Amino acid sequence: MLAAMLPYVCVLVLFGAHTALAAGEAGGSRLRWEPRCQPPLPDRVPSTAILPPRLNGPWISTGCEVRPGPEFLTRAYTFYPSRLFRAHQFYYEDPFCGEPAHSLLVKGKVRLRRASWVTRGATEADYYLHKVGIVFHSRRALLDVSGRLNQTRAGRDCARWLPPARAWMPGALYELRSARAQGDCLEALGLSMHELSLVRVQRRLQPQPRAAPRLVEELYLGDIHTDPAERRHYRPTGYQRPLQSALHHVRPCPACGLIARSDVHHPPVLPPPLALPLRLGGWWVSSGCEVRPAVLFLTRLFTFHGHSRSWEGYYHHFSDPACQQPTFTVYAAGRYTRGTPSTRVRGGTELVFEVTRAHVTPMDQVTTAMLNFSEPRSCGGAGAWSVGTERDVTATNGCLPLGIRLPHVEYELFKMEQDPLGQSLLFIGQRPTDGSSPDTPEKRPTSYQAPLVLCGEAPDFSRPPQHRPLLQKHPSTGGLRVAPLPLLPLVLGLAFLYWL
Repeated sequence: MLAAMLPYVCVLVLFGAHTALAAGEAGGSRLRWEPRCQPPLPDRVPSTAILPPRLNGPWISTGCEVRPGPEFLTRAYTFYPSRLFRAHQFYYEDPFCGEPAHSLLVKGKVRLRRASWVTRGATEADYYLHKVGIVFHSRRALLDVSGRLNQTRAGRDCARWLPPARAWMPGALYELRSARAQGDCLEALGLSMHELSLVRVQRRLQPQPRAAPRLVEELYLGDIHTDPAERRHYRPTGYQRPLQSALHHVRPCPACGLIARSDVHHPPVLPPPLALPLRLGGWWVSSGCEVRPAVLFLTRLFTFHGHSRSWEGYYHHFSDPACQQPTFTVYAAGRYTRGTPSTRVRGGTELVFEVTRAHVTPMDQVTTAMLNFSEPRSCGGAGAWSVGTERDVTATNGCLPLGIRLPHVEYELFKMEQDPLGQSLLFIGQRPTDGSSPDTPEKRPTSYQAPLVLCGEAPDFSRPPQHRPLLQKHPSTGGLRVAPLPLLPLVLGLAFLYWL
């Protein structure tokens, strides 16, 4: 469609953003509904990046992860002071990580190099794999992996290290890479550990119910390319869902103990999550600063109106991994179809979104200058752009310099979950890594972005005016601190703009 500075605090409060429900015009100022979000508390502090990253210790998933494909897995990685590491990846048949298929044991060495010049706040690293082993937890999983290997010549060479189905032994570890089993069997399986080439470690305080905030340490590793054929060559510029320190993780966390105590022979079997029907009505906001490939930092705000199946969204873009230096904001609106259960990603719902309106607000001098030097009528009507001023780009069919095209259709994947604290979470499909749009059914996502958090209920326009919430003036953006930026990071970001 602020690096976790204040979890579950409405992003609007932090950055002076606002919802996009235009209720009328009054003296040239747009009137909009304001969500009622939890105000920031004085004991909450910004997250802190650890530079250079300190990897030592065990890191675990906090729940079932979904990778493009789809693949369902949990992870448990341990890094040692000697730079050696041991990684467990547990793969499952189901999207709830309750039916183990196979487990990977990866051993190797990782060396931190330098601060990334592409992804601000990240550190580049080199890694070398010493050993890769696989354990099958069912005969079906063995047949599935063997079938994938036998599709290529290189895969057939790797398949000879696996037993025939009739000779499979539960719990046996079969080597895919070692001093004895040479060759790149990971490539034949479509697997990659390039995630270790981009690293970020940060600390933050996690609010606790009826208790003092708790320290949480998070390890962000490089993102996984949405096209499996590109994973061997792709070097990450974004992140996947973070691992958390087994010693300093969110609480309560029903999955954490199970994953921390697991090994390659005993994969964690997670309890099924509370199933939630897809009810989109309300305001949904980012819980922190989100990072996407190709130098994009942003926060999102969505408003869904279930009775009319219309939606509106704000995409606030920034130049830094703390989301404190705004570059531009995109407001988009349109309609969506009734959802149908996904046959490809169990637990997901497929929808089709139409984008019919868009507004753009440049928030720094570089973006403003770029828009002013763009081709006439390629982004809004005649007239000069100025910092902090919103302009409608619907009449020009979008904004060509920012890659916005109108009207536009996207084939989406949604799901809802509830975290252990009872907070509703909304997962929206992951954007293609190559910067394209899921504008055909074949490109519909098979994995998810970082979840949005329910901020408040949307107003019901079917009610009489006297029963609606009060209207408030659109907050001024003049008080935002604007930092001029080098042109290169902006150009790189705009070249791969995923604004939905």
